[in-house]
Formats: sequence, C-alpha cells, structure tokens
Amino acid sequence: MPTRLAGMTLASAAVVFAVFCLAEAPTFSQARATYKAPRTPDGKPNLNGIWQAVNTANWDIEHHVARQGPVFALGASFSVPPGLGVVEGGPLPYTPDALAIRNVNRDNSMTRDPEVKCFMPGIPRATYQGMPFQIVQTPQNILMAYEFANASRVVYMNTNDPSPSAFWMGWSRGRWEGETLVIDVTGLTDQTWFDRAGNFHSDALHVVERYTATGPDHLLYEATIEDPKIFTRPWKMSMPLYRRMEKNPQLLEYICVEFAEELMYGHLRKRTGR
Repeated sequence: MPTRLAGMTLASAAVVFAVFCLAEAPTFSQARATYKAPRTPDGKPNLNGIWQAVNTANWDIEHHVARQGPVFALGASFSVPPGLGVVEGGPLPYTPDALAIRNVNRDNSMTRDPEVKCFMPGIPRATYQGMPFQIVQTPQNILMAYEFANASRVVYMNTNDPSPSAFWMGWSRGRWEGETLVIDVTGLTDQTWFDRAGNFHSDALHVVERYTATGPDHLLYEATIEDPKIFTRPWKMSMPLYRRMEKNPQLLEYICVEFAEELMYGHLRKRTGR
C-alpha cells in the first residue's frame, strides 16, 4: 500500500507541491522585469564577470533528439545529447535553397564545420559554444573575451560608424536600454556557423544581442537574427547565462590551431621517396 500523508498519497502530495511552486515562483521574465543589477562607477548595470551557457545549442540550436555522433567507431562518445532548442517560434525559416545547403552541411559537418578547423566562432555562436567567456566593462567600451581559439571582440559604446570590413567576430556597437545591454553586430563573414548541425548564414548576417541581468548570477541572452539571403524572415534565440562561481574563475588558453593543422594541411606535406 502507498504511504499516505494526511490522507494524501505521496504522489498526490508531490503534484500539489509542484503546482504550488509554479504558482509562487517568479518566472524568468518576471525576474527580468524586477531585478536591478549593481552599478559600475559610471552608473551602468554591472555585467562584469565570467559567464557560460549550459545547454546543447552548440550541437544544434533547434529542438533535437539524441543522435549518433559523427564518428561511428567511437560509439556513445561524442554522440549528440538531446535538447529543447533555443530558437523561438518553430523551425528556422530557411529559403528552400538554403535549407538544402544546411542539410548537406549537416551530413558533412566533420569537414565543413568551422569549429573543426579552429576558426573563430563568430556571433552568436561564441556565446553558447560550451566554454566560458568574460565581460569586462569600461565607460568607453566593453571587452568580451572567449575561451575558444582565444577569440575576443570590442563592443564600441560611443560610435555610429559602420563596419570598416568583415571580421570573424563582427563589428559590435553597443548601447544601454535601461537594464539591458544592446549590441548591434554587423560586418560578419560567411565563414561561421550557428552550431554543429550545419545551420549557417551568409555575409549579410545582422545580429542584435540583448544582455539583461535577471539576478546576481544570471543573465538573459537574446539574439535577433536577420539574413535575407538565407532566411525568409528575422528570427530569435534566447537562453540564460550563468556566472561561473568556483574559486578564482578564469579563462584559460584554448589555442586549437595546432589540433587542426594536420586535418587542414596534412595533404600538403612534402613527401620524400627513396
């Protein structure tokens, strides 16, 4: 017989408790609306720190089930974990031609994915690549440093100048909208992807990022994506970011070029015969 508590089974009690928690706990959006971050000396929200996404977006930004990894012989190692996705509003709105390219990318990710080649990840992928990144604020500009490939970018807070060229990490212009840091990113190359699943973009990519503190150790990250060459309409992704809380958190060097050299250039090695 099931154990009873005040005439209620433990299973029923658990359901009641869960409903109570859902009714009483503030949602992520409510926290965003009510929380006010500490201030820097110039009065801006203080987002300084080392942050990290905890999700499966780098495998696939869309909803996905678990699947076999790219190397069958490795079994479960490097298999793809399931994920609910970070894209809002359903499947990515590819044009038919772009969707066909995405599918080829997905089937050939081990040779096509820029991450395999140690290319800098670009925006927004650098945010959720599975490694920490650091925000360093000054009154003039904001530095964002990423562990993968030692990538970094400067967010220029006091300029309206257009991008002077195309960059792996783009040209970032920032502004504050109340509690939110808004970053307008242009000047991106077409040599980065959104994830390991082949989701890609063109050199017309335009990203508008929003970073909002929802608590002392959490940020809400939102990115609106526009690319008329690849997508039929703008779309959005969002996710929480978490402050790294271990003792003495820091970014470490992850210089992966040496790991990719043989893959990319091994066929060019001079061969000597007898």
